[in-house]
Amino acid sequence: MNILRNILLVGVGSFVGGALRYAVSMLMKYSGGFPWATFTVNILGCLLIGLLWGIFSKYNGASQQLALLLSVGFCGGFTTFSTFSKESLQLLQAGNWTCLALYVAGSVILGLLLVAAGYQIAK
Repeated sequence: MNILRNILLVGVGSFVGGALRYAVSMLMKYSGGFPWATFTVNILGCLLIGLLWGIFSKYNGASQQLALLLSVGFCGGFTTFSTFSKESLQLLQAGNWTCLALYVAGSVILGLLLVAAGYQIAK
């Protein structure tokens, strides 16, 4: 039963985060130039997940369910870039340079290549 509750918490957080991301994109219309809405969401998501990570680390007794709702759910729905950035920082803090380089370079380069491949396949 706990896993179902946790899945629902993440789902609710993801819904709210995704809806807010959409609202930001509607408020900051894309004009063909720099994608300010996506940039804004990614940067704010990084700040928020860092704050939440710090708060939940500082207060060990903090609710695991609240962490799931806000960090995994809301931040994950708002932007997955925040999770990518947090995991990259964790690798950096651990001194795991090889994994960090592979993760960052692989995510960016392979991500771009696969978006292009998916587009070409669908076209």
